[in-house]
Amino acid sequence: MAKIGLWNTKPTEHSVVEDVQGVFTGTVLTALGILLLSKAGVLIGGVAGMAFILHYALGWSFGLAFFALNLPFYWLAYRRMGWGFTFKTFAAVGLLSLLSQYQDRLIEIGRVDPIWAAVLGGLLIGMGMLALFRHRASAGGIGILAFYLQDRFGWRAGMVQLAVDMTIMCAAFFVVSPFIVACSVLCALAMNFFIAINHRTDRYIAL
Repeated sequence: MAKIGLWNTKPTEHSVVEDVQGVFTGTVLTALGILLLSKAGVLIGGVAGMAFILHYALGWSFGLAFFALNLPFYWLAYRRMGWGFTFKTFAAVGLLSLLSQYQDRLIEIGRVDPIWAAVLGGLLIGMGMLALFRHRASAGGIGILAFYLQDRFGWRAGMVQLAVDMTIMCAAFFVVSPFIVACSVLCALAMNFFIAINHRTDRYIAL
């Protein structure tokens, strides 16, 4: 049982099974949050926000745009964070792209208020990303950069992502209404403050 992490004699190290369930759970939570946002037309920051803008402005598939936009970040992941981080992140991004493309065939959501979608979606994505971070993975893109900057300089990952997200929200004015932009800002705040408060290396040191 120790091999699958239930009675691990090295509590600071995740087993392979723990990493698999952590990456899977984090990706599913993130995908569910993205589904809520898409149903309400709300944007999010990071690479997902860029993919949403391409989806709304040009009609591109969100899943395919998200996967393609993440490709340049894998080099940074490999050079700075190693093969393990890169592989787990690639797996998370691939699964997230797949779920985002086909998830509406698995779950049907009718009406969702944009404000509630922003809060709940932001928290779900925050929890998903926290699970990925704690298993040394990310949902790609800005998450890779934020994870590296926290490890290298001690900058809070949530604060790094929040700064980038606010920039993306400014671009959102060109494709959605000011009300939706306001909801998108609320989503970014909910997600990034959750990460900033809960993802601290002085509180959680598992690898």
